[in-house]
Amino acid sequence: MALWGRASRTAGLLAVALVVAVALAACHSAVTHVEGDGSSRSAAGQRSSASPAKVAAGSTTTGPGGAKGSGGAKGSGGAKGSGGAKGSGGAKGSRGSRPTKSTGPAPPSTLRLGDHGAAVLALQRRLAALGYQVHEPDGELGSETHHAVVAFQKVNHLDRDGVAGPKTLKALEHPRRPSPRSRHGFHIEADLTLQVVYVVKNAAIEEILDASSASGLQYVVDGDVRIAHTPEGSFQIERKINGWHRSPLGLLYRPAYFVGGFALHGAPSVPPFPASHGCIRITTTAMDRLYDRLALGTPMLVYRS
Repeated sequence: MALWGRASRTAGLLAVALVVAVALAACHSAVTHVEGDGSSRSAAGQRSSASPAKVAAGSTTTGPGGAKGSGGAKGSGGAKGSGGAKGSGGAKGSRGSRPTKSTGPAPPSTLRLGDHGAAVLALQRRLAALGYQVHEPDGELGSETHHAVVAFQKVNHLDRDGVAGPKTLKALEHPRRPSPRSRHGFHIEADLTLQVVYVVKNAAIEEILDASSASGLQYVVDGDVRIAHTPEGSFQIERKINGWHRSPLGLLYRPAYFVGGFALHGAPSVPPFPASHGCIRITTTAMDRLYDRLALGTPMLVYRS
């Protein structure tokens, strides 16, 4: 009986030990499984924090600012880039906003006497390049630039108002380029139809000046009634007066006479139409530039085109 009792107790202890061993093995297996896969749960029912959770294919996650994270975003073919995703503050990225172009004020469409600025400077440079009487572009639309615009309008058959409006500015892009009648040496040509004077050198027109010739109207001098006219033909500079000269018909500035009492001279007023008694007027500034070049004997052609 004693031996039987001991055997029974020993068997009971072995059974208990076996149960404990099985239980410990099961517990160890459960913990090991949790650490190997973050998506599984431990025996206690809580997600393990020992390693980051793997995300199933096709699922998405959300970043701290609401942006899609790399784990759930589509691949390079379909993923939204940094420009399309909303940032941490919810704002659109660089691709989501269109850059604005910074544009300055549009140039004025009309330039007139007294205007100034970059548009006037561009106008002056263009006129000077075409040979019209602007020698020192300064961005100020003064008298000489005004007369240069008038001369350009005359040559290009535009209204002669001295205002560089849309039509004049457009014509400056593809202007008419006149040719001289004569290609021999330095000489002067006066086109009475266009009311301009050409300064010609080396078979090319060097400068185009605004001018005004005879009006064709009647006038009275010394009791005689006469018709204002400018003689046409081929002439030469015969004599000159270096200064203001008062004639029976008015003041002439530095006149260069080409036949009889008819002269090319400077005048305070050069209207955009024929207005003289017979002489050919140009501005006093233009005459100052030209006077010393008009040596006696310089050929001068006067014609209608």
